[in-house]
Amino acid sequence: MIDRDLKRSLGQMIKGVQVVGATHDGVARAYTSHWVTQVSFDEPIVMASVSPKHDTHPLIVESRRFSVSILAADQIAEGQYFSYPGRRFEYVAEEMIELDDHGLPCVPGSIAWLTCDVFDRIERFDHDLFLATVVAAREGRLGEPPLLYSSRHGWRVTGENAREPGTSIRDQLLARLDDTT
Repeated sequence: MIDRDLKRSLGQMIKGVQVVGATHDGVARAYTSHWVTQVSFDEPIVMASVSPKHDTHPLIVESRRFSVSILAADQIAEGQYFSYPGRRFEYVAEEMIELDDHGLPCVPGSIAWLTCDVFDRIERFDHDLFLATVVAAREGRLGEPPLLYSSRHGWRVTGENAREPGTSIRDQLLARLDDTT
């Protein structure tokens, strides 16, 4: 069990929200995640952390493929819906999911959709890490702000820019470096 203070500190981390989906033998499932991340600059590699308790997990294991729908800030309903086990709602909201060209479940109206082929699975603790190559991408509403989540602060919308337009901290640091040489 995680120490209370450590859990509160980790809960400050805020991450983008995605819906991860998989299909195998005619069964399609999807779940809300904020534990999908890009892990390489040189290659289109992502990592998804998935609980073996989730009904999407065995579909990813068997098919070695999953989709990622990157949710926009106005897709809180979709994020909330897929955050519950499918059996709880008996898959009643069919309008929140469609199959893409690869037969994988995706959320309509998302910022973007990724098709990922798994090349490695790391089984650790209470989640498995699936490393995957992004083999296809489809742009959606790229100009929209993404939906964010923090276990301490809940659902959030991306805010304003953190720095002033035209101000580059990197350029300022490079100028300082030039001054010292």
